Amino acid sequence: MSEKGCRMNPSFANKKGIHCPETRQSGRATPLLLLVAFLLGAALAGVWFKYGAHRPGPGSELSSQTIELMRHLNSPVEIRFFSVLPSGSAPEALQNFSQRVDHLLAEFQSANEAQIHVTRNLSAAGTNADAAAADGIRAFNLDKGDACFLGLTIASGERKESLAQLDPEWEPALPSDLARAILEVTAKPPAPVAKSSPPVLPETTNDIRQLIPDIPGTSLEDGLGILRLAAVNKMADAGAEMEKQIQAAQQQLANAQNGRSEAEQQAAMQHLQQAQSDRAAKLKQIADQLQAQISAFEQMKAAATPATN
Repeated sequence: MSEKGCRMNPSFANKKGIHCPETRQSGRATPLLLLVAFLLGAALAGVWFKYGAHRPGPGSELSSQTIELMRHLNSPVEIRFFSVLPSGSAPEALQNFSQRVDHLLAEFQSANEAQIHVTRNLSAAGTNADAAAADGIRAFNLDKGDACFLGLTIASGERKESLAQLDPEWEPALPSDLARAILEVTAKPPAPVAKSSPPVLPETTNDIRQLIPDIPGTSLEDGLGILRLAAVNKMADAGAEMEKQIQAAQQQLANAQNGRSEAEQQAAMQHLQQAQSDRAAKLKQIADQLQAQISAFEQMKAAATPATN
């Protein structure tokens, strides 16, 4: 996080284990507290992203990979949340699930407040029910009373995707589903292949053909979705591996702060900062590879189009 970002949101920086310039001057006690907060936050985020074992709640966090993707959207996105749950038709468990979804949306918005906007339709008023139905949200529990609507519409410009009915049983997958939908609607529209397109590296085309064996038979939109999903998974694996290195560096720093010399503490701090820098560089490398694959796939599709006529 930049120095400006640290000043604007120090609590967020502490949760993520980011060492702001203002906080590295406070002696031994404060770095140790930051270390504890980082380890707890990293452990929770890692378990959530890898296994989806814990449902989102007041203390949950988006994974660092998801936050990084949300910070670099190509265009603004509006998330319309419809939670039309009449008391006679919606049990308390469903009401509680709706509150957790609302909290998750707040986390997405906090990741990029300039680009992610959330509108909420939370009352059981008839106007909200009509708006939900018009936006493609599915009605349910009709046999129990008034219709319930619980879903999301994600829109950017003319692009729109809907999660028509949110189900508590699929709650662990909701963060990744929502992130995928946001990336889909905010993706840059395919641009015509420029005459001066950069040469495509053989390893890039090989990677694309492994992911998309039938290039002529795969639409441009579907192909781009496959490439983005593969990049997200690669970021998850790389992030988990780098997290181990950061945790080892954190432990080294904790040991150094336990009675070691100032020089040893400085060396441990530098090791931790290098591990964090390596993680950011690795994620950027994967993002750059994705952009190269997208450009190459667009060229490959353009070349394959005449053969399908």
